[in-house]
Amino acid sequence: MSAHVVIIGAGYAGVMAAKRLLRTRSDITVSVVNPRPHFVQRIRLHQMIATGYDATVSFDSALPRTAHRVFGTVTDIDATVSRLTLDNGIVLDYDYLVYAVGSRQSPSTIVGAAEHGYSVAEFEDATRLESRLSTLDEKAAICVVGGGLTGIETAAELAEQRSNRITLVTGGIVAPDLSERARSAILRTLTDLGVDIVSESRVTRIDGSSCELAGGVRVKAECTILATEFGVPELARRSGLPVDDLGRLKLNDRLECPSHPNIVGAGDAVTVGENSLRMSCQAAIPLGVHAAETILHRLDGSAPHPVTPKFAGKCISLGRRYGVFQRTTRVDEATRMFIAGRAGAFVKERVCSSTTDWAVTPRRSLFYSWT
Repeated sequence: MSAHVVIIGAGYAGVMAAKRLLRTRSDITVSVVNPRPHFVQRIRLHQMIATGYDATVSFDSALPRTAHRVFGTVTDIDATVSRLTLDNGIVLDYDYLVYAVGSRQSPSTIVGAAEHGYSVAEFEDATRLESRLSTLDEKAAICVVGGGLTGIETAAELAEQRSNRITLVTGGIVAPDLSERARSAILRTLTDLGVDIVSESRVTRIDGSSCELAGGVRVKAECTILATEFGVPELARRSGLPVDDLGRLKLNDRLECPSHPNIVGAGDAVTVGENSLRMSCQAAIPLGVHAAETILHRLDGSAPHPVTPKFAGKCISLGRRYGVFQRTTRVDEATRMFIAGRAGAFVKERVCSSTTDWAVTPRRSLFYSWT
């Protein structure tokens, strides 16, 4: 049975879904909708803003040649007639839809964030930040807001590559989801790199020269980088599809939308059954493959398999020379085991490189899944 499959999003999940579908069957037509004409190595964006690293991969490498590329942003999904509308007026009908729109920085409640804040959440954000950093002199102060993995990596990368004073501010503790020993290793390395750490302090206001903390204390900052909570596009909610409180598309354990089974999902913008999976390429890659497998099973008239999360760890780069690998359980809980220092940096770089290999090497996409 032939079918037209439309994939919304060409990130880690969308690219893997396209490869799995087109490398498995020749009678399927796949259209990939994406706002930009290249694949973005999102896990490299902090390198891009600090060192000019090229975080993009051509679609000629990332997508099969037989995939139809449609550039634009989907504004509406009419699930009752299986039809998409794009912001440029293009309309696409589908037999199956892969919802893989990814995530983005949540709108900040900090006063002045929209006018004076920067981000590394998406390629366009990182490009804007890279441009701003190029205008700063070596004495300018930079503040990174957020003590999660994105904030840590951004602060460390900038501290290693630049002579600016770097301050990391977090409303809680740094790396709250890691083990105590792994967290201590990160704090030591950040301190050695010259990063000033302000924890248990919430930023309430940003202007062009400082960040104001709750209580009135000001941290000097000619450039403020927001590495706070991530959210998802409102597309599913706006289209009347079932979503959770964050707006993520609700799926069953076979990655199907219960109300419209010809819609499957993968990546950051979905929630699977009772599992709220960490937004990460570690989840997006196998979910993309599994979403494609679900469609292939339906086309063959067989029952799709349920997905079983199999997390392995969390990797944090601390500049180019140091890093931490935190081993986790299959359900993503930190264990006692971790690797730090130069060995941690080696593991992190190998993981990043292999992640890109999974996304751009055709034959490997046939073997990666959570089954």
